[in-house]
Amino acid sequence: MERVTLRIPKQQIEEVEQLVDSGEFPNRSEAIRSAVREMINEEYDGQTDQARKRNWAKV
Repeated sequence: MERVTLRIPKQQIEEVEQLVDSGEFPNRSEAIRSAVREMINEEYDGQTDQARKRNWAKV
């Protein structure tokens, strides 16, 4: 696995930490990996509308 450094708004990190604290994920890294996998899967689920494909980028 490669290490990636990124900046995420504090509110989003707090929400990720809540998922970890609730036991849904073992740690922040796994929660973020899961989100990336989900985003990639959505891209390949046959969506052709560019606006729908880029919803994940909206903050």
